[in-house]
Formats: sequence, structure tokens, C-alpha cells
Amino acid sequence: MNKLFVLTFLCLGAKAQQIRHNPSDYFLKAYKAEEEMTLDAEGTEAVWQRAIAIGDFWQKFPTSDKKTTTKTTVKAAYDDKFLYFFIEAFDSTNNYIAPSLKRDQSLTEQDGVAVVLDPVNKKTNGFGFACTPNNVQSEYQYANTDSELSFAWDNKWFSETKRYGDRYVIEMAIPFKTLRFNAGNTTWGINFIRSDRKKNEFSTWTNVPVQFQGIDLGYFGTLQFEGELTQQKGNISLIPYLTTRTSANPEDGEPNSFKANAGLDAKIAVSPSLNLDLTVNPDFSQVEVDQQVTNLTRFSIFFPERRTFFLENSDIFSEFGAPPFRPFFSRRIGLDKNAQPIPIVFGARLSGNLTDKTRIGVMNMQTGAKDDFAAQNYTAASVHQRFGSRSVLKGYFLNRDATGTQPEGGMEDPLEKYGRNLGGELNLIDKSGSNQFWMGYHHSFKENLNSKNAFYQVGYGHFGEFYSGFIDYDYFGQNYHADMGFINRLETFSITGDTYDYPDTTIRAGFQQAYNENNFTFRPKDKSLVQLTLGQSSYLVWFADGSLSDRAHAYLADLKFRNTVGLNVEFRNSVENLRYYFPLPDKKPLAPGKYKYNNVTFLFSGDTRKNVILNGSLVLGQYYNAQIKQYNLSVLLRKQPFINATLSAQFNDLKFPEEYGRTKLWLIGPKIEATFSNKLFWTSFLQFNTQQNNFNINSRIQYRYSPMSDFFLVYSDNYFTDTLTNKNRAIIFKWNYWLTL
Repeated sequence: MNKLFVLTFLCLGAKAQQIRHNPSDYFLKAYKAEEEMTLDAEGTEAVWQRAIAIGDFWQKFPTSDKKTTTKTTVKAAYDDKFLYFFIEAFDSTNNYIAPSLKRDQSLTEQDGVAVVLDPVNKKTNGFGFACTPNNVQSEYQYANTDSELSFAWDNKWFSETKRYGDRYVIEMAIPFKTLRFNAGNTTWGINFIRSDRKKNEFSTWTNVPVQFQGIDLGYFGTLQFEGELTQQKGNISLIPYLTTRTSANPEDGEPNSFKANAGLDAKIAVSPSLNLDLTVNPDFSQVEVDQQVTNLTRFSIFFPERRTFFLENSDIFSEFGAPPFRPFFSRRIGLDKNAQPIPIVFGARLSGNLTDKTRIGVMNMQTGAKDDFAAQNYTAASVHQRFGSRSVLKGYFLNRDATGTQPEGGMEDPLEKYGRNLGGELNLIDKSGSNQFWMGYHHSFKENLNSKNAFYQVGYGHFGEFYSGFIDYDYFGQNYHADMGFINRLETFSITGDTYDYPDTTIRAGFQQAYNENNFTFRPKDKSLVQLTLGQSSYLVWFADGSLSDRAHAYLADLKFRNTVGLNVEFRNSVENLRYYFPLPDKKPLAPGKYKYNNVTFLFSGDTRKNVILNGSLVLGQYYNAQIKQYNLSVLLRKQPFINATLSAQFNDLKFPEEYGRTKLWLIGPKIEATFSNKLFWTSFLQFNTQQNNFNINSRIQYRYSPMSDFFLVYSDNYFTDTLTNKNRAIIFKWNYWLTL
């Protein structure tokens, strides 16, 4: 371990690559508008006539070592209430890739331009605002450690577009109230991202290395305001809602029922950079259902959080541990293990920047009792302290307490009384972002559990243009609990006897693991092939006594073509040492023992720019002592930008030895999305899952009658797949309104 520390700091101190980005080379001035601004994408106001445009973008993908041939120009202006951008995206055609008119669509799937801002200008967190030629908006908030964007952060802002034969024009007006900034700071961080899907090309204003995202806060330019900014006051948003629901639950013998409900969300700016979110009796019925998967592992599956209340500044709480091991996972609040809702009575969350380099988050949620679940109170507190160019020291405290009276028939397990977690992490990141070292210690507190209750980790990674790889080591004690988190390997699905009528049993055991990944990426100077990646990864897991649990080595080749087509092949060699019986669906369970098996995966992804897109994969080889054939097929048919119809299907054919039999699992999921305009949307999602014995229908109509204000009509239905007997159904109407004070 000492050698790893020495190697890490030597690497952090070395200049691993030439840093091409110099913020002083990228400067955009925002001019003060004296006249009233009209948002019309025409740019006739006087401020646009004197504003100096920036342009000359760099290519971001498929390479980042040359300027793009696609011209984009940007001007900036402001008044007391809004920050304005006037963007001209030149092109040779008026035909654009536009799959949908629905809000919050990623630019990776369509043409458009995004503005990314760092109002604090300290590289801690940023805001993104994107717009397409069809005036489809998306906005997001992210931190300097985010690997993926979440579009669940919602706020009011405004845009207009015009399309010409040689370009499209976007004019944006972003309210200063939305951005949570300090009025005394007139220098912000900024960048611009353009997606040109016809060429399969992305470009950025600043020169961002190809291995990093265009939103990387370390590669921002400078936005300089012409004068002082007006301090924003009274930044309060109230979002009341009303719902009515009619439902039936034949599975539990419950007749038709009707219920009306109401609640309130509020957003209050405590300071220019701190936000207080409040919720009373929240309702998430309009949130899209989880996309089901076939689970062939012995462990639980991680489903992402989708509820909007938990997602703004969510990284402050959730970015501890490493996927899929998270001490905090907000889905544990207000949902049971089967993703069924438990009523939330109220909640409050304070989050944002306390100082230029310090981010904090404090949250408290109270749930009600339901069935055999007692009412619970959840508290989470976290602080992130940035130092150096990108490095972060952060810590957290979590507490869950059972409150009120335990429902009749509820669990009396002393472990259910409370659960507490305390932990901290250090992330050292060099200026370029290429070298990263991390370490963390996490401790849990449970009644009568005073040993083997820690989880710690250490790792190092290098992320370069040619070579990218990392190594990570984690240790989990048997008694480490995360009542507000997700730690899947500590509990294993198992049984204690060789029987078909086995109970739902889990075995809890501590473990340690090491994961290593190495990727070498080639970018040929070729008109068709734009990227070739050769990779290798190793995954090793040991039981607490040091004996081997699992081992897997994988080797892959991934090809990306200019026309967005992708090919991937992966060979995997696995060893799994079962200590307990492993239940199979309606079959004789697998006996304990060591299983060695190999399989190969072939994957094809079609041209994402077309109106007919074919994606598929094939898995051949072994699965424990069985032969496996897994077929995945997805066909997307669309009429841009109004209709998207997807038919996806997965079939698993598992041929075990004769005494175990044969298992066939189907997962079929057609989905239809219709966007009639920028305000009216309809989505229907069907999921037929024989592993879960569930056929789900979910259909949702959304009408955005005012900015951020909606009507929803949702129909949900569930059936058994074997008999098509109805389990439950519901029809829900929801209205909300976004009121800004």
C-alpha cells in the first residue's frame, strides 16, 4: 500500500501531458443593455450591434486537436434581470437531426448548442442550458466530479429560434435568479458546446481534450461583465400540486377507490448561492417508471433516482463510495425494496455553495407508516471542501430512525431501530484532470454491532487521450450497514437447502475486492472509422477469510464510425465460488462449488441519425454450469421530430444439465413517444417480464400550459405474465403550477 501512495504522488507531481487550455485565451465580454430586450432571435437591439462575437470553435469529437469547419458565433449581453446570448450556428442545410420536441433531450442525440456556466468561477459546480433549432430546451446542474448529466434539475428560462437556409439562430434569456451567484463577482467561467449530428461532430469554444466531457469545469473560458451586477432578491418559487386518483388492487382484494391529494414544493434562495428546498406531502406519480432488466446475478440491481426533489445538487450527498457501492442512495427514502411508494410527510434540503470553495448539503425527510413499515426520519449532512485546482476533501453523516408506533405485524428486529453512517473521502486531481487519486473511510453504527462495521477504499487512475485506466480496492466488513445507501454484494440471494420450495433468503458476509481497467484508444485519420478502443479489465473478490469468491477477466474491442455506427466485441472469463445454494427460477437450485465459465458478447449499434435504427447484441457461452444464448434486439422507428416508436426484446435461453432443466426468460418492452408540439407530449411504455412475472402498462399525457407548469394524465396497469390476471391499476390526474415570487 505504501508503494501505491508513493507512485500516486509522483504521478500527481509529474506533467503527464501537454495542457493545451489557457483560460486567458478564451474571453467573452457581456455588454449592458440599456434598452428593453425583445426575445425574437433577430438581434436588432443596439446592444447586439456593439457586442463583439466569439467563434472559432475547436473540434471536441471525434478528435480535439484541430479547429472545426462548422462555424458558430456567440454574443453576450445582460440587464438587471437576465443574462442574454445571441448564437448563430452556421450550416449548409436547413434539415437537422431532431428526434423529439420534448424538453430535456441530450445533445448527443440531436443538433443544438449548449451554454455552460460557472457563476462562482471556482470550478466547484456548473449550470447548462441547451437549445435546438426547434427551440427545444434542456437544462442541467452538475459538479466537477459528475460522470453523467441529470436533466432532472428544472428552472424557468426563455429562448427563441429562427431557421435560415445557411444557419439557425438562438437567442436565450437566462434569469439571474436561476443561477445563484454573488453580485460582486463579475467574472464567470463559461463554455459553449455545439452538436452537429449530421457530421457526428461535437465542438467546443475552448480546447477540451477528447477524453473529457465538454462541460469539464477545468476547461472553461472567461465571461466578463461590462459593469456590476444587480443583487437578486426575493428568489422564491412555489410549486403547488393537486392530484386525483382512481385505483383498484385485485391481487390484494382491494376494490375500486377514489382519492384526492394536494401538496407543495418550494425553492427559496437563502443566499446568492445557497438554496432551500421544501416539500409537503410530495407526489411523484408523473415520474416515468423504471426500465426493467433481467437479473442473472446473485445481487440486487441499481435503479437510478428519478424524483426531481432529490436531484438538485444531489452529488453533494450521493457522490461517496464508487458505483455500485453508495453509502447514500436517495431511492431508499420513500420507496420500499420493490420500488413501491411509502408516503413522505415532509422534507427540507439546504444545498449549494457556502463559500467559493465550500459546498454543503443538509437534508431531513419524514415518511409515514405503511403496512409493516414504521414511520421513518432520515437526516443527511455533507460538506465538500475544494483545494488546489480540482482536488476535494469531503465528509458526511447519515441517520435513519424509526419514529412513531410500529405497525401491527411489523418487524421487531433491533437492527431496524436506527442506522447511522459517518465517512470521509479525499480526491486528489491534478490541474489537467488526467491523474486522480482517491481514498475514503466509511463507518456504520447499529445497535449491538461494534465490530466489522467499516468500509474503506483506495484507488488511482490516469485518464489520457491514448491510455485511460484505473485501479480500485475496497473492503467491506460483514456488519457494515447502509440503511440510506446501496451496497449490493453484502447480501447474497441464497437458500439453505436443496429444495424447490425455498424461502426468500439472503446471506450476509463481508468481502474485499479489487478492480482494474485499462483502455487504449486509437483515432485513425480515416473518413469512416473515427475511434478504436482496445480494453482489458479484471475483477477480483475475496471472502472475509481471504479465499476467492469471484474472478473475472474481460477483453474488448470497440469501434466507432463516422456515421455513428458502433461495433463491440468482448470476451469474458469468469470463476465464481458459491458457498450457498443459488436459486434458479422454478428450477433445482445450483449447488455450492466452484464454477468456471467463458462467454463472448457481440454488440451492434445503428446509425442514430436515421429514422430506422437497429441495435442488437448476442451473448454466447456458459453461465455457471449452463449454456447461455442471450439475444437483444431494439428497433426504433421515428418520424422526426414527432413520433418515436421503439420495440425492444431480450430472450435468455439457459440450458442447464438434465437434473436442472432449461430456463427461458423473456423481457419485451415496446415504447411510443409522440410530441405534438413543444407543449404537448404522450408516452406509452409496455414491459413484459417473465422473470418478474409482471406485465406493466404505463401511459402518460403531459401538457405544459405555462413554463414549468403542467397537467399530467397517467394510466398504470400491472398483470401476471403467466395468466394475464390483473394485479392492480390506477388512473391519475395531476396539476402543478410554478409560481415565482
